Amino acid sequence: MVAKTIILLTFYFGTYGLIISGQFGLWGMALLCVLLGIGMAGIGFSISHDALHGAYSPNKYVNQILGYTFDMLGANSYIWKITHNIIHHTYTNIYEHDEDLEVAAFIRLSPNAEYKPVHRAQHILAFFAYGFASLFWAFVKDYKYFLQSSLGPYENKTHPIKEWIILFVTKIMYYGYMLVLPYLLLPITWWQLAIGFLIFQFTSGIILGVIFQLAHVVEETEHPTENEDGNIENAWMVHQLETTSNFAHDNHLLCWYIGGLNYQIEHHLFPKVCSIHYPEISHIVREVAEKYDVPYNYHESLGIAIKSHYQTLKKFGSPATA
Repeated sequence: MVAKTIILLTFYFGTYGLIISGQFGLWGMALLCVLLGIGMAGIGFSISHDALHGAYSPNKYVNQILGYTFDMLGANSYIWKITHNIIHHTYTNIYEHDEDLEVAAFIRLSPNAEYKPVHRAQHILAFFAYGFASLFWAFVKDYKYFLQSSLGPYENKTHPIKEWIILFVTKIMYYGYMLVLPYLLLPITWWQLAIGFLIFQFTSGIILGVIFQLAHVVEETEHPTENEDGNIENAWMVHQLETTSNFAHDNHLLCWYIGGLNYQIEHHLFPKVCSIHYPEISHIVREVAEKYDVPYNYHESLGIAIKSHYQTLKKFGSPATA
């Protein structure tokens, strides 16, 4: 984890330094923006995610400090711990509770969501929407969640003054080093800056968006509904197995880069366990799941998992599922 942290942070800030140097032409700068987006997604997957779950280190202060890498990327670690750690991990694939199912009004990620005619094209539109995920995060999403009183199962949710201060300070710092500093130091126009920033954001957004969707919105995963008492029938661990899917266990480079998030089943069962242990844990989980006839959803490769997500988008975009 330490080696990965050093490599990814060096890659990200090294690429940023090359951009700021102004030693490259427009095409070279565009390529560097793509690489910066790849570095950003890697940090989010492999450093921030573990740290914010308290899984990076047994030392809570190490987790807290490294958790701020998330804020460094333009997002907000405090609101993420509410929407992801608490809401998503508790109410996985439960419509109107799981915030991860609400990407955009024109994307239907649950068969329990209201059907609209625009959803017919969502198998195409969704991937463009994912590309703007981190951009939306940096400029809209965090503010929206801070301001709305209803958040998942929470009603009249309020946030500490300290977290409001951290939100605004870290956002200003992000806008400063990502937009203001390059504009002041580089011989570029505002629209060239905007294009470079969009390339960077679209690259990171589509990587983040696709990888997270492969865990829950694929053909095998279920989308249970509450009974008349407002409860889900299954035990929580069984629910996690039924609503989550793994992929590409043999792709070690992918596993390294995305922080073991191709082992989402193990992550959902043991979110406070560091991601480097998921491959070994998976053998035990799979064996026990098979023994007790509980689903262990798995796709052999990244490509097969993406295809399954694509087919699911087409399915949920059909009027037949309304």
